[in-house]
Amino acid sequence: MANPIFASLPTTIFEEMSGLARELGAVNLGQGFPDSPGPEAIRAKAADAVLNGYNQYPPMAGLAELRQAVARHYGRTQGLDLDWAEEVTVTSGATEALAAAFLGLIRPGDEVVVFQPLYDAYLPLIRRAGGVPRLITLSPPDWRFTREMLEAAFTAKTRFVVLNNPINPTGTVMAEADLALLAEFCVAHDAVAICDEVWEQVVFDQARHRPLMAFPGMRERCVKIGSAGKMFGLTGWKVGFLCAAPRLTRALSRTHQFLTFTTPPNLQAAIAFGLDTPGDWFEAMPRALQASRDRLAEGLRSEGFVPLPTQGTYFLNLDLPASGVDEPDRAFAFRAVKEAGVATIPVSALYEQDPVTTILRLCLAKEDATLDAGVERLAKARDLSRRR
Repeated sequence: MANPIFASLPTTIFEEMSGLARELGAVNLGQGFPDSPGPEAIRAKAADAVLNGYNQYPPMAGLAELRQAVARHYGRTQGLDLDWAEEVTVTSGATEALAAAFLGLIRPGDEVVVFQPLYDAYLPLIRRAGGVPRLITLSPPDWRFTREMLEAAFTAKTRFVVLNNPINPTGTVMAEADLALLAEFCVAHDAVAICDEVWEQVVFDQARHRPLMAFPGMRERCVKIGSAGKMFGLTGWKVGFLCAAPRLTRALSRTHQFLTFTTPPNLQAAIAFGLDTPGDWFEAMPRALQASRDRLAEGLRSEGFVPLPTQGTYFLNLDLPASGVDEPDRAFAFRAVKEAGVATIPVSALYEQDPVTTILRLCLAKEDATLDAGVERLAKARDLSRRR
C-alpha cells in the first residue's frame, strides 16, 4: 500500500504547544492569535449577513463586493492597480491560498527558493506539488540575505521564490534594498514570486511594507497573498486573498475550485465592509500591538532577558544565551510549558536544516495581564533550567 505523503509528517509545533497549553492550563504565548475578539462592527456585519443575507454557495472566485474591496484597499494602501474581476480570488484563508499557488503553478522538478526560518506549511505543499526546495538560511540578529546567498540558491531550474514579508517568525519588515535585489534575481531567472504578505498591516515604528509586486519587472510575475484574519485580528475566520496577473490567476482560481471551492458568504460580506469602512482600525490596531510589544519587551528586560528587535507581526523573539539560558530553544520551550506554565515556540522548529537553536518566539498580541504572567513564568523556567 502506498504511504501517503503527509502521513509521516509530525504534528506542527504550533498545535503541539497550544495543545500542551490547553492541557496544562499554561499561558499561551505560542500560537499567533490575539486575545481581543476583533472589530465589533465587522463581527456585527457578519452576524447580520447570516440572519438576513445570502447563505448558499457564493461565486467560486469570491463575492464581487469583496474582490472589489480588496482591489480598492491595495490601491489606496500600496499603490497597486488590480483588476478585481481578473486578478483577485478569495480563498478560505492564506494557507489555502498558498496551497492553490503551489499546487496550481509548480510542476515536478521545478526548483523553489525558500527562506528559512519559515511557515511550516511551505515545504510539505511544495513537495506535494513536485517542487524541489532550495533553502536560504537567515540568521539573527538582522535576518537578511545577500547577493552571494541568492547566487548560491538560484539555478537554471529555478522557477519560483517564496517570500514571507513581514517575516514570521523574525518580526522583520524586509528592507527596500533587499526586495529590489530579490526582484532583480526573479527577473533575471524568469522566476515567479509567491509572496506571503499576511502581516502587511501589522507593522510598527513607522516601518513601511512594500509589496514585491510593486518593484520593476514584478507586476506580471508575482502572486500576492493577503489575510483578512491578520488584517482584522479575526484569525478563525480564514478569509484570504490571491492577487496576480490574469495568466497566473487562471491557474490559481482553477486550483482553488478543487480545494475549498469557496468561502462563507457572510464572512466575505463582513470583510468587504471592513476594507471599505475601516474607520481608524489600520492605525489603531498596529498602535495597540506596538504598545503590547513594548510592554512585553520591557517586562522581559526587567527580568534580565534580551529580546530581539521586532518591526511587525504578532511576534517578539528572545536571544536565549544572552538571556542566561544555556539550553537549546526546544528543550527550554518544553521545560517552560511543562514546568513553568508558559507556551512559546522554539524557532529551530521552523528550519529544515542547520537550525538556529538559540531563539524563542513569543506572541505579543495578548492582554497586558497575559503578557505579564508570561514574563513571570519565563523567569521561573529560566531558574528551573539553571538548577537542572
